[in-house]
Amino acid sequence: QVHVVESGGGLVQAGGSLTLSCAASGGMFSSYSMGWFRQAPGKEREFVAAIRWDGGRTYYADSAKGRFTISRDNGNTVNLQMNSLKGEDAGIYYCAASPPTAGWGKFDARYSYWGQGTRVTVSS
Repeated sequence: QVHVVESGGGLVQAGGSLTLSCAASGGMFSSYSMGWFRQAPGKEREFVAAIRWDGGRTYYADSAKGRFTISRDNGNTVNLQMNSLKGEDAGIYYCAASPPTAGWGKFDARYSYWGQGTRVTVSS
C-alpha cells in the first residue's frame, strides 16, 4: 500500500509561485502514476495535473496549462510547481497515486491512495 504526504502549501501573493511536494512510501511507487487535485471552499474536488508512472507524459487541466508543472524524481517524490498564481487557485491540494492497472489521467476514481492535503492560500 502506498502512503502519500503532501507539503509545501502556504500563503502566497497573487502572481507569485509555490512548489508543492508529494512524498510517497510503501508499494512500488515507481510503477504508480501520480496526480494532483484541489478543492476550493464550497466546490467539488477538481483535477489539476497528472504524470504517468515513467514520467514520460503529463496531463494538465486547462486552468493549469502554461502555469503549473508536474514532475517526479527518481526517488519517491512528485512536485507541482505553480507559477502566476491566481485567487482561484486557492484551496486544498491533494496528491494521489494510481496503481498500474488503473491507468492515469484526470479521473479521480483511478487513484487509490490519497494524502491529507496541503492548503494553498492566494492573497490579492
